[in-house]
Amino acid sequence: MTKEVTVGTLIQDKQERAPDRQPRWDRFERADLFEPYRELRIQGISQRQAAKQLKVPRTTLQAWRLWHDTLDICPDGAEFFQRGPGLAFLHRLVLAFHLVCIEGGACGMRLACLFLKLSGLDRFVAASYGAQHQVNRQVEAAMVAYRQSETARLAKDMPRKDITVTQDETFTGGLCLVGSEPVSNFLILEQLALARDHTTWHALMAPALAALNCQGIPSTSDEAPGLLAYVKHHLGAHHSPDIFHVQHELVQAVSGPLATKQRAAIQAATAAQQRLDQAQGPLPGAGDEPQPQGPAHAPTEAARLEQAAREAQAARQELERISAQRERVAQSLHTIGHAYHCVDVQRGVRRHGQLIAADIQAQIDTVRTVAQHEGLSQTCLERIEKAERVLPNMPATSAFVSGYVRQQVHQLDLAQPMSYAMHAPLIPSFSLERVARTRTVSAGEPLRQRAERLRPPLFAPGGAFAELSLTQQNQRKQQAKTLAEVFQRSSANVEGRNGYLSLRNHQLRGLDHPRKRECLTAVHNFFLTRADGTTAAERFFGQKPRSMFAAILASVEIPPAPLSPPRQAIGSTQRA
Repeated sequence: MTKEVTVGTLIQDKQERAPDRQPRWDRFERADLFEPYRELRIQGISQRQAAKQLKVPRTTLQAWRLWHDTLDICPDGAEFFQRGPGLAFLHRLVLAFHLVCIEGGACGMRLACLFLKLSGLDRFVAASYGAQHQVNRQVEAAMVAYRQSETARLAKDMPRKDITVTQDETFTGGLCLVGSEPVSNFLILEQLALARDHTTWHALMAPALAALNCQGIPSTSDEAPGLLAYVKHHLGAHHSPDIFHVQHELVQAVSGPLATKQRAAIQAATAAQQRLDQAQGPLPGAGDEPQPQGPAHAPTEAARLEQAAREAQAARQELERISAQRERVAQSLHTIGHAYHCVDVQRGVRRHGQLIAADIQAQIDTVRTVAQHEGLSQTCLERIEKAERVLPNMPATSAFVSGYVRQQVHQLDLAQPMSYAMHAPLIPSFSLERVARTRTVSAGEPLRQRAERLRPPLFAPGGAFAELSLTQQNQRKQQAKTLAEVFQRSSANVEGRNGYLSLRNHQLRGLDHPRKRECLTAVHNFFLTRADGTTAAERFFGQKPRSMFAAILASVEIPPAPLSPPRQAIGSTQRA
């Protein structure tokens, strides 16, 4: 018992004296001193004189020389990584790996250590788990600080603007509330919470929106009571129904059960066809001499063959019927996705809310008819009714968008022909382009061509905007594009974010550490880019943020050198 106390006291005393110890040499300072030391030794100056001239302890120079000369690596490589440019490259390489592979990708710390060992960089960078974990902590701390400072800087210079907000909650790694701006895909909020009621949503969203100098006008989400209450009582915005959840409920209600019935029909049709093939095949012993058959045997075989043929045909017909019903439901779900648009994608003209709701209602009625005809359960029918409950709110969303667009165009103080042109062809043309971006290249090409046909006449001689300068014409196009993005029919971007967090939660075995969540948010907003090279922050703030990687390089020290790198035999080296 006494020994245990003594050991504990000694360890504690050692930890208390550690800050008073002389710090290790900075690696860049070491490189700046080691190079002239080698030159002095080449000139024939003794080690003691070189140490006095460089003002470095002689034993320190001896240790540096021994460390360098016994490295198990090409001498040119050893010399490169012992100089300033080599150390700068090493610093950049290791931190880039941490940012891209560990923070942005799914690489763990042990794989980072393995990379350093396989690449031979463990001669110059400590590749143990503990050393790389300390580097990663510094990288994450720099990312969190960068996100906070850069968001504040960009928001300060951004003019106040109205945005659409998409919101949802995820339960991976604990309850997390997620709010996003769908046009830029910028994450406004991604934070752990104790509840998802309206007061919690308000407590987290209010400071986030205030810091960004923006106001949510419509909010698109599912029908969660806490979200609906927050939008109504705190955000003071219009709530737009989410078409994604309507389709999801219908898929769960009808498509799933029909898929089960289709698989059963496939098995039944396969089994019936096998029985028919067996009945039509040669009888046992067919290779021998034909056996005499009684007069009643032939009618029995013929009846069995006919019965098998009828069963196979009936099974094929049932399979075809079930497949047709499932295709009918899939087509209805596809049509619902096309119907919930403020612009007719076929003609490029605006649509009012009553027509939108009527088109969606017709498709839901078709799905219900199929469900009733197939005898699906009461639970399936109730899910159809649940999806149907949001239809009355869709005309209100269309009316809100039309009113908001009308108000914004009125504030531009345009002449009547220009105002009409903004409402009729120009804004719908950009809506068609938005729809085209959500489809494949081949499927979206007709929409892009239709949009291109709508715009040129407006700016051609005699058009509504022909008398404006090129700068003014581009301003009108940008204003129309912004107004076309007010209508958001789905919170799919937040659902996608929740799916990504679910994957990372599985890879990291938990996302309960707040710093890790903040780093994932920083990577999403300031690091990942679209095909055009823009980040979510650049699209949201309208200005290019400073490089997050440059901020990490400036904040994080160069990783430490290994205390015992892989070495050659000392006798095989030449002393400097």
